Amino acid sequence: MPASDKITVHVDGRDLALTNLAKVLYPKDGFTKAEVLDYYQRISAVLLPHVAGRPMTLKRYPDGVDKESFFAKHAPAGRPDWLHTGKIVSSSSRSRAPGEPIEYVVLDDLPSLMWAANLAAIELHVPMWRFPPDGQPSGSGSAGSVPAGSGSAGTAAADTAPAPEHGWAPDLIVFDLDPGAPATIVECCRVAEALRPLLEADGLHALPKTSGGKGLQLYAPISGMDAEQASATAKEYAERLERDQPRLVVSRMTKSLRDGKVLIDWSQNNGSKTTIAIYSLRAREHPTVSTPVTWDEVVACRTVKDLFFTAHDVLDRVDANGDLFAPLLP
Repeated sequence: MPASDKITVHVDGRDLALTNLAKVLYPKDGFTKAEVLDYYQRISAVLLPHVAGRPMTLKRYPDGVDKESFFAKHAPAGRPDWLHTGKIVSSSSRSRAPGEPIEYVVLDDLPSLMWAANLAAIELHVPMWRFPPDGQPSGSGSAGSVPAGSGSAGTAAADTAPAPEHGWAPDLIVFDLDPGAPATIVECCRVAEALRPLLEADGLHALPKTSGGKGLQLYAPISGMDAEQASATAKEYAERLERDQPRLVVSRMTKSLRDGKVLIDWSQNNGSKTTIAIYSLRAREHPTVSTPVTWDEVVACRTVKDLFFTAHDVLDRVDANGDLFAPLLP
């Protein structure tokens, strides 16, 4: 099929024009744009509930993962009129319109996800909070969640007052375990094992997933906190583990401190920051995925290959085990 081919498809009542389907986006594996679209279509049933209602930052790779990329926060001009969006207050002087809210895409149904994938938005990045379905802050952190496909989050958020600059109350807390070479995901697993009982003792039931790159991430549901409190809470755990295991763990961002250690990046809980979405592809050498894993897999991990999963692997895992992150959903 020529790389310039264009086809129109009908997805859940929406017409989408898909282009450049034969373009190779992962040169090492020959993984094409058509395969990216196929993956996102097949994984959508478990991916969408986790991102529904969240402002989406797209990382686009129009010429493949080995070429130039860019983050897209603003909902683009010329987007379909049915695409859901939500606004966030911005004080950045680098904004397109300083002082004006930024309008974000909200991917909460299959046509929206396919639209984004057709833009070569290989990576999907979201914060730990959602737009409340009625456009008003819930105060609890979880009441603002919406089911995938409902459309209520994006529609309501676009028509009401924008979210604060640092978002509404988060429904999740994340511990982003980032290894400094020569440490790898294996060391991240040892840190996760040490962190888990501390969280459990305080009623935080964390679930692990790979970053799809070098690291590991732990997510736990929360309520009753704002983003600043969630960040402070995560920082306390990071500093505690750094005191207990100074040869393995670091809580500070200074790169010179990270060689051979695992950074517990608590700052990802900042309401203005985003983390790679559950089940998102990563723009690495191979089409790896940010993959939910079991605690048994974390404990058993002894090599990088033990927790290395590509798109094909993840589809097989979901077929066999369902969504391991389903307990995080409201």
